[in-house]
This record gives sequence, structure tokens and C-alpha cells, in this order.
Amino acid sequence: MPNRVYISFLRLPLLIRILLIALLVFLSFGISIHFLEPETFPTMFDGIWWAIITASTVGYGDYVPHSFLGRLTALILILLGVGIVSSYFGTLAAAAVTKQDAFFEGRIPFKGNGQIIIIGWNERSKELIHKLTNVKYPQMIVLIDETLEANPLKSKFVHFIQGKGHVDETIIKSDIEKAEKVLITADRGNDELQADMNSILTLLTIKGLCAQVKCIVEILTAEQVVNAMRAGADEVIQSNKLTSVFMINSLHSNGDGLLSKVVHQLQESRLSASAVNPNDVGKTFNEVCQKLLSDGFLLIGIKRGEETILNPAHKFEIEESDELLTFK
Repeated sequence: MPNRVYISFLRLPLLIRILLIALLVFLSFGISIHFLEPETFPTMFDGIWWAIITASTVGYGDYVPHSFLGRLTALILILLGVGIVSSYFGTLAAAAVTKQDAFFEGRIPFKGNGQIIIIGWNERSKELIHKLTNVKYPQMIVLIDETLEANPLKSKFVHFIQGKGHVDETIIKSDIEKAEKVLITADRGNDELQADMNSILTLLTIKGLCAQVKCIVEILTAEQVVNAMRAGADEVIQSNKLTSVFMINSLHSNGDGLLSKVVHQLQESRLSASAVNPNDVGKTFNEVCQKLLSDGFLLIGIKRGEETILNPAHKFEIEESDELLTFK
């Protein structure tokens, strides 16, 4: 039995063990001094008070032992207690520093809800995080990356987790079940096909742990778009295709950068998709467009199922399941 108690004691955190030893020392010397000098220390509490004040080197001087045994007890307490108290505060400071280092190095799990998880650190994710955190009501961002050694951003709204996105342990640390969305960015440092395979593997890991979370994945090669959808992607971003559109527009334009200016406006979250008002079901595109214009919104298209229809005919009829694409 004593051996079992000793083993249980050794399993406690070092800080708790030192604290328990300190309390035992204070109680032992406090009770001892009460019995050695009952006139100077009338109660046990007075003795314990004296022991704590003496061991912590505060030394108020309100209680002082006068007998030889009392002073000998005080001497032993000073030699023993000061070391214990110093060890306690030293361990406490070391634990605080270790915890802080672990947080910045991405070894602390995230606890919360409604967070956006971004996998992969690059210029695209850097710009995205900057825009998400520089708004009136920022949303918590969980950044997962295996190449970083510490959190690259000093924002209180960014929690960094160091690790591979396709490893269960790493994804679990992000509290995936309470996440709102997940964005998987492609690693352009690898071969494009290999980068897409890694992204799809990460997607499979996430969907295996939490099938209901919305996942947006960046795919570089057109061939892997189908595989990403099969793996459960809710939305696929073909970044190379988007880049090609910019290049073609630049080649055929007069150098005015019109497309770039339009996209810059979209970056300010001015484009949105909303459900159709029940009163607008059955109306024409032109009628709904005129109504939204009076409210300060420009209707530019309709999303019907998987199909996105930009600038449909004026007589195009709105259905209940449609989504309105508006520009504010």
C-alpha cells in the first residue's frame, strides 16, 4: 500500500509534487513550533503562519522563537524551506515559459467553435488570413502547416498547429468537429500532380474525421478535380485555370487591367449568394433585378443547382431553389 501511494505521488506533475511537499513541511514545522513554544505560538495556525513567513524569507518578525529547540527548528526550516519555496517558484516559471513556447510552436490543441481551418502556409493563405483578421469582427483562424517552426503571425485570432494535414492527430488538434469551414491550399513547392495528391489525401483525412464540415480545396491540375469531388470536396478552386483567365484577359485587353480591378472589388466581400425571397418565386430576372437595384444590390446572375448562369435573359423565370448572385 505505501509503495502504491508513492508511485501515485511520482505520477503527479512536478509542480504539484513540490507544492504538496511544501505544504507538508509548513504543517510539520508549524505544528512542531506550537508544541515547543506554546506561549509564543498559542495556536497551530500561528505556528503554520510563522513557518510559511519564515520559509518564504518574508520574516515579519511578529512571531520569534526564544528557546534553543525553537531556534534550532527555525534554523532547519530556513535551510529546508527556502530551497523548497525557491524550487516551487522556479518550476512555476519554467512551466509558464514551456507552455508559452509550446503555444507558439504549434503543439497546443485549439479549443473553440466556428473557426476557419486553413491548411498550408504560403502567400495566398497569408493574404487570406490578413483579410479575415482585419475586419470589425474577426473570426478565429486555425493555421496548420508542417514546414513552419513557429506561428508566423502575431495575431490573437490565429492559432497555429504544427504538423501534417493528412495525419489524424494534427486534424484532431484543430477541433475539427466544431469548425465552420476548411480551406486546403496546394503546396506549389512540389510537383503539381504530387501537390494535388497531397491535398486530396488531406481532404480524405478531414472528411473521415468529420464528414459534415465544409471543405474547399485548391487543385492545380484539371485531371484531379474529379478525384477531389469524389473525395468529398464541397468546392474546388482551380487556381491555375483562374490564373490563365487573367493572362488571356491581359493579352486581349488594352492594358487597362479591367479584370484585375473587378476582382479587387470582389476581394472586399461585395459578391454574395442569397436564397430567393418567396415573394419573388415565379417572377422574371428583370423584375427581381429592378427590385434589388432599389435596395442597393446589382443582380448579376442565378445559381441553379450546379449551374451558374450569369446575366440570363430578362424573361428568365426565378425558381424557389435558385440562389441570387448579387453585387453590393
